[in-house]
Amino acid sequence: MPALGLHQLRVTAVAKTICDNFSESLNERDVLIACLFHDMGNIIKFDLNYFPEHLDPEGLEYWQSVKNDFLEKYGKDEYHATEAIAKEIGIPERAFSYLSAIGYSNLEDALHDASFERKICAYADMRATPYGVCSIEDRRLEGRKRYAGRKDKEMSPERLRVLDDALRELERQIFKKAKIKPEDINEAGAKNIIAALENFEV
Repeated sequence: MPALGLHQLRVTAVAKTICDNFSESLNERDVLIACLFHDMGNIIKFDLNYFPEHLDPEGLEYWQSVKNDFLEKYGKDEYHATEAIAKEIGIPERAFSYLSAIGYSNLEDALHDASFERKICAYADMRATPYGVCSIEDRRLEGRKRYAGRKDKEMSPERLRVLDDALRELERQIFKKAKIKPEDINEAGAKNIIAALENFEV
């Protein structure tokens, strides 16, 4: 879906901004590839009625058909689907390994991982909502609202607190080694990078 593609580009733009301003050497290309492909299977989990404005111009019937095709081919697990698609495309092995760091439920693992590439991939995804690049606090609140009432996404208050704390600490770890601050990353800056990323060759 175009909106999902734009989200993936925003996440990649956040990651590129960090990589370009990081004090240590990074495998930037593989970070960018992982971020570009990190949500390829996510249509599987979408409630297509939640963002009706994202269905245009094809409409609900078209995107429901696409979702049904994905479910038939990859099953009900969006993470499995994303990994299967990444394998089909043939993304580099190291980029593929970074995919497992991405996702709210993986933040604690990313925090304790020695790889800053994996930390950046995990963090970058937590800086973009379906509407644009934002702070981690705004992203956290938007996610709560979007998944409210979804039994498949339900977590205990304690688990949510642990993951929220992990996200905040992850931000501190990353920007301790960066030449910029978290607030230097925004939608306006991401737009300039997205234009270049649209010609990025994998």
